[in-house]
Amino acid sequence: MSFRMTAQATGAMNQLQQQMDITAHNLANSNTTGYKERQVEFSELMSQHLNNLTPAAQTGPRLTPDGIREGIGARLGAVNSNTQIGSIQETDRDLDSVLLNEQHYFQVQVEENGQQEIQYTRDGSFYLQPVANGTDMMLVTSEGHPVQGTNGVIQFSADQIDHLQIAENGDIIVQRAGENEIVGSLAITNIPMSRSLETVGENRFRVPEGIELEGIAQAVQGEDRMLQSGALEQSNVSTQEQMTQLISAQRAYQFNARTVTMSDQMQGLINQLR
Repeated sequence: MSFRMTAQATGAMNQLQQQMDITAHNLANSNTTGYKERQVEFSELMSQHLNNLTPAAQTGPRLTPDGIREGIGARLGAVNSNTQIGSIQETDRDLDSVLLNEQHYFQVQVEENGQQEIQYTRDGSFYLQPVANGTDMMLVTSEGHPVQGTNGVIQFSADQIDHLQIAENGDIIVQRAGENEIVGSLAITNIPMSRSLETVGENRFRVPEGIELEGIAQAVQGEDRMLQSGALEQSNVSTQEQMTQLISAQRAYQFNARTVTMSDQMQGLINQLR
């Protein structure tokens, strides 16, 4: 019984440590633009003991009692993202944009290990970056990654730009000498199954290997109002809720650590008996 208690407590401590790490990550990103809270889900470990002794492998008397065998606690089953839209903060900056549908994502072109890859983000804080030819400008993220348009990377001439804005339908409109010109349109993707996305850091996501893009994502076209310019989506992390979860996990961790200590003390007393 003492060994079982120790195994359960040790397993719980490992899972609780991961929960505290994720909660701390949420708190650290409570002010990150477009950040989505990560939620921890636990699952029972009873299933791993249902068939741990098959008739073919049983060579002697049964070592465990008949019926369903007892599990050893729980494990971290999944870490999912809360896709609920965070609060919208007005910035009055023309290149800041908020996606109004929680299933919509901006496309970003990222280079990793010499390979170009399309990743996704909810962070709509964009900037202009000069292109190597010296005559064009490119729309990029705050990390400098090119923003993907419906016809590829959004790149246009930097000559005589008086004003630039992002329309509600995603069009990039440049004003030159009083004339408006559409120089590109944001490629916005609808991903209803956003939980299937893989987190890659810097507030970006990718489609995991082995999953077909067409099965979980569709291009958004023809919608008149997909975003709001001059504003940014704030993180949807509730600081109060995360602090409560962190304190609860710490208390549970301390309780299980005490269980391990008491079990060791009991084993020591038993070993001293003659």
